[in-house]
Amino acid sequence: MDGKTLVKDFFESEFYANSEEIKNYLHPEVKIFWNSSTGFYKLDFESFKKMSSEMGKSFESLNCDITHLLQEDNNVTIRFSYNVNTIESPDEEIPVAHFIAIWEMKDEKLYKGYIISQPEDDSLENIFSFIPKK
Repeated sequence: MDGKTLVKDFFESEFYANSEEIKNYLHPEVKIFWNSSTGFYKLDFESFKKMSSEMGKSFESLNCDITHLLQEDNNVTIRFSYNVNTIESPDEEIPVAHFIAIWEMKDEKLYKGYIISQPEDDSLENIFSFIPKK
């Protein structure tokens, strides 16, 4: 599997609902450096798995809208937004956050991830910047 496919499949997977699925994508020695609106996180395999599992308890589904997916050598960059259907409102899709991530691959798995995220906002300029190009 090429790097772009691996990254795309990971963020579109149900890793948040099935923590065993993470093994299909993340290298056992993964290192994730995440700058979020709530602060900086440095995560390894187990801490990411635990965070994802906790997150998954609140969502019926997590939908990934990808706008950019680029690969150069052993690095893949992705820009996307997550929308969720919560347990409380399973019929309503709610925009949650925007992300940019750069992944280094190793042994055909995601090995080092550099992630930046911010909460969703509903400005028209931002909304239209996330409409996928055809």
